[in-house]
Amino acid sequence: MISPVTSAVPAQTTAAANAAAASFAALVSAIDYLPDADIESIRKAYRFADQAHLGQLRKNGDPYITHPIAVAIQCAEWKLDAQALMAALMHDAMEDCGITKAELVELFGSPVAELVDGLTKLEKLEFDTREQNQAESFRKMLLAMARDVRVILIKLADRTHNMRTMGDMPRSKWERISRETLEIYAPIAHRLGLNITFRELQDLAFKHIYPWRSAVLGKAVHRSRSRRKDLLSKVKNDVQNALAEQRLSPRVHGREKTLYSIYKKMDDKHLTFAQVTDMYGFRIIFENMFECYTAMGVLHQLYKPLPGKFKDYIALPKVNGYQSIHTTLIGPFGTNVEFQLRTTSMDVVAESGVAAHWLYKAAEPGSDAAQRLGSQWLQSLLDIQHETKDAAEFWDHVKIDLFPDAIYVFTPKSKILSMPRGATVVDFAYAIHSNIGNRTVSANINGEQVPLSTEIKNGDVIEVITCSTPKPNPAWLSFVRTGRARSKIRHFLKSMAHDESLALGEKMLTQALRLEGIADMPPADTVAHGLWEKLLRFTGNRNVDELLADIGMGKRIASMVAKKLAALLSEQGVKADVVLISQARYSPQKGAISQGVVTLDGGEGGSVQFARCCHPIPGDKIVGYLGRGEGLVVHTDDCQIGKKLLYKDRERFLEVEWSEEPVRSFEVALQVTVTDGKGVLARVASTLASAGADITHVNMSDERAGHATDLRFAISVQDLGHLSDVLRALERTPSVLRAQRSRQSKDRAHL
Repeated sequence: MISPVTSAVPAQTTAAANAAAASFAALVSAIDYLPDADIESIRKAYRFADQAHLGQLRKNGDPYITHPIAVAIQCAEWKLDAQALMAALMHDAMEDCGITKAELVELFGSPVAELVDGLTKLEKLEFDTREQNQAESFRKMLLAMARDVRVILIKLADRTHNMRTMGDMPRSKWERISRETLEIYAPIAHRLGLNITFRELQDLAFKHIYPWRSAVLGKAVHRSRSRRKDLLSKVKNDVQNALAEQRLSPRVHGREKTLYSIYKKMDDKHLTFAQVTDMYGFRIIFENMFECYTAMGVLHQLYKPLPGKFKDYIALPKVNGYQSIHTTLIGPFGTNVEFQLRTTSMDVVAESGVAAHWLYKAAEPGSDAAQRLGSQWLQSLLDIQHETKDAAEFWDHVKIDLFPDAIYVFTPKSKILSMPRGATVVDFAYAIHSNIGNRTVSANINGEQVPLSTEIKNGDVIEVITCSTPKPNPAWLSFVRTGRARSKIRHFLKSMAHDESLALGEKMLTQALRLEGIADMPPADTVAHGLWEKLLRFTGNRNVDELLADIGMGKRIASMVAKKLAALLSEQGVKADVVLISQARYSPQKGAISQGVVTLDGGEGGSVQFARCCHPIPGDKIVGYLGRGEGLVVHTDDCQIGKKLLYKDRERFLEVEWSEEPVRSFEVALQVTVTDGKGVLARVASTLASAGADITHVNMSDERAGHATDLRFAISVQDLGHLSDVLRALERTPSVLRAQRSRQSKDRAHL
């Protein structure tokens, strides 16, 4: 039996330790680089946070304030300023304690309140799914980060402490939180050059996702370390002696790969632990850049360099500002050893990334060398947000850009651009400027023309050829690599579709108003402002453009909106024109509900679709179906699918007609029956070309009747008369037994 005295000692010790960890004294020694006035401000924030979290405990029973203090200590290691440390102490106050932003502004000023607000998740809003909630919270945090990078530094410190204390959390949460850390927070730390934090987050996440693998690998590394101790000592001595002969006296530090990086290498390359030969390396820090290059020559004379394992990140820095020379040499007993050569200032950036800005301010007050670190990516977040309103889509774009495995390419004027590995010509064009990307039509790499989907490689010289009008292709989305390019393309396509729908909706509403005896749609200006306000309250739209776009996309019925608008005009004393009503409501088209005739010339863009089941072309009798959210879908009047839709949804049909002068060609399906023989397909294709028909698709039937085969084509023609000329030309071609237009949807399935 344990005596009360014996058991009381650990309890007192624990209580004392908790009290020490929860006191401001735990933070004082870490912030001694700040002036007394700033320390007093931080003390005030500590007292506020301590009071706000009073009575709250961590999962391990510690007072909750120990967590904000630990986060602030981590931020102090990066030498962040007083505002950031105050925000770190209060980062959970709004979310967990009901403190408002207004209170923080009043007590601590707007900058601190903005930092805390940027770190606060959107728990109070209702979302359909947890993923949507998470995406919105990330978007808020990342946009706050783009305005002030201290937001993400505090968040990374917060996540690091949570991962260090993950063992206190329920095991059911380990994998979800650790995967989120591995897939999101660690890459962000890497993107911003916070290499120490990046490596720690990776190892902590690995430990909690695969605890058994982490433990086994850790033991193997420990055994290997003891076996190779003599080898590493020999390499270190050899290197220091060789450099001393050249009067170089750098600082030499041994470096070991993290458990996660060893695991990833084993997993990706299917290696055993014994086959991982480059687990160890050295970081050598010099006074200036000249010494780095001198030392590289010395090392390459001492040991043989491994081919393909040399990278000069001093001449070509990484996108996060990282600079260093990397070279892997074959050391004693055939062991591969990696060396990283850099200057003292480069080492600060390499380990602390964007946080080096504050380190520089502390050590070198006049230096702004680190101001630009990460700025390109942070600015790109704002660019992507400008074009992406959906949080999940925004987060998809951001995740694409989180892995900066960079290559370096050149413009024809020798400007260097850093691009992610796997980027294409289109990504390059958008990296130069969005207007260049939108107008790209072709490109040359190293003087040779290449497809736009071509992946660019290190050292390529890329020339982008543009046209006068922007024409991004939706197909580009299938191969672009960067979030910037993807968001710019989607934004342009959405804007274009919106503009086309708006124009169609305006045309449809104008024609529907004529049926109500109103010759012209009232202008959306100050004179008719009250009229439109009443109409928008009826439809539920935010503005007139949105209403017209909804009509064009089929989300609103033009005739219903027109009736309401006519009623509102009547209240203002505007009388309907009876003659206009009688003219407009005369319609020879049976079945379609008359909403005014919509005239089509093929230039309507994506707001008008020509049904693929019947391929209407100018000269065909046609009807229009106002699909829900699809815009106007045009069918031939004898199309079976169109007739079924008419039977089910008659009120969504409207009368359409062809313009006298269509502005483009239209696709139509043909079935050509030919006799088997050499060169038949070539002869048919030649006939189509001679008749002025472009082949957009061709397919050969698998079913054969005797020596005959069916060829199915999709071709572009101007109108019904042009199609008749094409069919006559085909029937005169040798080996062609029959040529006819194909109208069944099943035929299209083969095309």
